[in-house]
Amino acid sequence: MGPGARGGRDAGSARSYAELFDQLDTNRDGKVDVAELRTGLIAMGISLRTGAAQKIVTTGDRNRDGVLDFTEFTRYLKEHEKKLWLTFKSLDKNNDGRLDACEIKQSLSELGMDISTEAALKILQSIDVDGTMTVDWNEWREHFLFNPATDLEEIIRYWKHSSQLDIGDNLAIPDEFTSEEKTTGGWWKQLVAGATAGAVSRTGTAPLDRIKVFMQVHASRSNRIGLVGGFRQMLREGGVASLWRGNGLNVLKIAPETAIKFMAYEQYKKLLSEGDKIGTTQRFMAGSLAGATAQTAIYPMEVMKTRLTLRSTGQYSGMMDCAKTILKKEGIKAFSKGYVPNLLGIIPYAGIDLAVYESLKNAWLSHYARDTANPGVLVLLGCGTVSSTCGQLASYPLALVRTRMQAQACLDSAQQMSMRSLMKSIVMKEGFLGLYRGILPNFMKVIPAVSISYVVYEYTKSSLGISN
Repeated sequence: MGPGARGGRDAGSARSYAELFDQLDTNRDGKVDVAELRTGLIAMGISLRTGAAQKIVTTGDRNRDGVLDFTEFTRYLKEHEKKLWLTFKSLDKNNDGRLDACEIKQSLSELGMDISTEAALKILQSIDVDGTMTVDWNEWREHFLFNPATDLEEIIRYWKHSSQLDIGDNLAIPDEFTSEEKTTGGWWKQLVAGATAGAVSRTGTAPLDRIKVFMQVHASRSNRIGLVGGFRQMLREGGVASLWRGNGLNVLKIAPETAIKFMAYEQYKKLLSEGDKIGTTQRFMAGSLAGATAQTAIYPMEVMKTRLTLRSTGQYSGMMDCAKTILKKEGIKAFSKGYVPNLLGIIPYAGIDLAVYESLKNAWLSHYARDTANPGVLVLLGCGTVSSTCGQLASYPLALVRTRMQAQACLDSAQQMSMRSLMKSIVMKEGFLGLYRGILPNFMKVIPAVSISYVVYEYTKSSLGISN
């Protein structure tokens, strides 16, 4: 039975469309605006996500007068119920008219999100009204009727380990996009928003990134460079503008890297998935391969970025001069220096990043989810920041070796060493902690980078017409 039979609202029902409309139309003008809708639903005990009331009015407003009359209100609810019913039926795997934790867990898994049974029960509990730990059509409809979401994929959006958290090293597994986002073109808008956020974030934290590279290459036991001393040295040599050396290319490489990674990720997912299903392991493998593909394609830009970051005043006139000089003095092979440690660094970074994020997500759902499965902005940012930091910590020695190999030729009397020889040399001369030179400014830039990324990402999404 569809919504018209099982969950339809009778004319005499206390919650019929007509009575609902009268209850919301507080000024009795025959129309419901955004403020009335928001205030009325909150008074009824119905919690709304930010922007939900506006989205309901915008979706239902056929004549574009900014309000809903009774006809528009009724049409919106009927159409919305149909979508909710189709979603309910698609989730009800055994067709018993009820959703249980196993069905929710299976449905989320098919959308690329593996959660524990306990976490699935928490999600179920946020919808379940009668305490049976199952959800029937009436409970499903009541929960989502005034929520613009029409399917369970909205829960994925709460938990997407999103690319807007740009901390400078784009090694994380690419973002997941729902089928709706792919068909409506929302995916490219989100990629543009993510790239814009990354550009602003990297520019804002460029001085910390430059001091990190400076310490990775020049600092040692015999040449101790502190944070303050390093900044003073750079300011004396090139002034305030020198703190942003290499940032132009760092920003420029975001677009090709993001595009290649996204396209490669989609292709690798098709190769590794069984039908429409993709588990966490396959997602990790597809993400790592996509990251490796993108890094391979743009790696010459990585070498140039390091050289431009470390350059002294007047050494290069620009990006093209840098590329020509490297090619002339060192040959084409110079553009692949440090490629192997860079590639190897993707696996520990992406693997630990994903594992920590999944663990934090399940921990929050298990211990703190009460009335809703939506963790909120702070929890999402917190999970992303902690997991990214852990990923960086694991892959940092390889990143340091990569940077030193990229910079070897521009150092005076620098012996060209292999990855293995360089790593052994660093440990012998500076100890194990020598592999973590420059990690302090690297950690210092995480919180401002994530914060700037998030704010710019949300603002850009809004400007592009993507609702939260």
